Amino acid sequence: MNILLLGSGGREHALAWKLAQSPSLTKLYAAPGNPGIAEEAECVALDVTDHAAVIAFCGEKRIGLVVIGPEAPLVDGLSDSLRAAGVPVFGPSQAAAQLEGSKGFTKDLCQRAGIPTAGYVRTHSLEEARAALGKFQAPYVLKADGLAAGKGVVIAATLAEAEETLADMFGGGFGGAGAQVVIEEFMEGEEASFFALTDGTAIFPFGSAQDHKRVGDGDTGPNTGGMGAYSPAPVLTPELQARVMAEIIAPTVATMRAEGHPYQGVLFAGLMLTAQGPKLIEYNARFGDPECQVLMMRLKSDLVPILLACATGSLEGVAIDLAGETALTVVMAAKGYPGTPEKGGTIALNDAGADGAKVFHAGTALKDGALVANGGRVLNVTATGANVTEAQAKAYKAVDAITFPTGFCRRDIGWREVARERG
Repeated sequence: MNILLLGSGGREHALAWKLAQSPSLTKLYAAPGNPGIAEEAECVALDVTDHAAVIAFCGEKRIGLVVIGPEAPLVDGLSDSLRAAGVPVFGPSQAAAQLEGSKGFTKDLCQRAGIPTAGYVRTHSLEEARAALGKFQAPYVLKADGLAAGKGVVIAATLAEAEETLADMFGGGFGGAGAQVVIEEFMEGEEASFFALTDGTAIFPFGSAQDHKRVGDGDTGPNTGGMGAYSPAPVLTPELQARVMAEIIAPTVATMRAEGHPYQGVLFAGLMLTAQGPKLIEYNARFGDPECQVLMMRLKSDLVPILLACATGSLEGVAIDLAGETALTVVMAAKGYPGTPEKGGTIALNDAGADGAKVFHAGTALKDGALVANGGRVLNVTATGANVTEAQAKAYKAVDAITFPTGFCRRDIGWREVARERG
């Protein structure tokens, strides 16, 4: 089978690496890809916003499955165009992708379906939002409604800070994503991520993870797209995972199907583990980044039939086997991230993969034959171990083997679980 993978980040490198291992793969194409993906696939120049061009490519190359990595093409409706042309695609429809594309849409769905989540108000103007602040107490959780590259959530400690943030959001500081703003109650607890695969009817759990959003050690500094992650997340016990499936995932899939927007793909639920039980923070309509990297490191099953089954409504009975070991990834970012990253810095991977570690490329490029930084998050250095402590040690050993003078990383990925393992 010929497969087309869309995207250029660390998530897509992990998917390409796993897809390339499948015996059912004939040829893997990636658009636009990156130097790491190029080791697994033929990278092609394809404008994903030009749906006709993507469809024409699929016809020319006899593509049997399109795998959409990032969220923007899903929210843009590319999967609908491909399905209308008879091309199987892994990823939800435009209507179903609203679960990520509009935080207000998801909150309203939770209300209709009785899914546990934080109390909220949807606001459509700065005046309306300022008035709504009176219904909440500090700290204030303010969310730009649309896509904001993982940076559209601000937790304001004071009323003055909340009002300033709202002025920024409605003033264009978050682009079109801030045309509407959701204000939520602050939830106490520990965050975790849960993944489920669905073809619109059948649902299978696909592992847990914990991400590290803040840029600095000890969870300090501004939010980022994610500075590292590990899987599984022991804090999501089997009992809690069963509750998440029954109280959050299953009602979501059933409601989407009943309302005419069946969801096909991966549901990535960001959760808060509160004293009352797990509550939904938000949904993503694609694999997380860097959570995908650790999930792919643990996946023992062939990925191709799993994704194809989601795309074709035949997930029931498909084998999904995740290894019991822990995988942990450390993001190496370019100086300046999450602000303006310093591009062009040279990178030498050296023998980072000598101890079984895997370096997934995120924001990299080749310049005169040399590997250079070409984005904010540049590398995902990933390793496995019997537990988080062991996986962490292996990952940082691989990090220390890499020469990247203009790069940096957090040195404490997995710190909560390492502390728990030490007792």
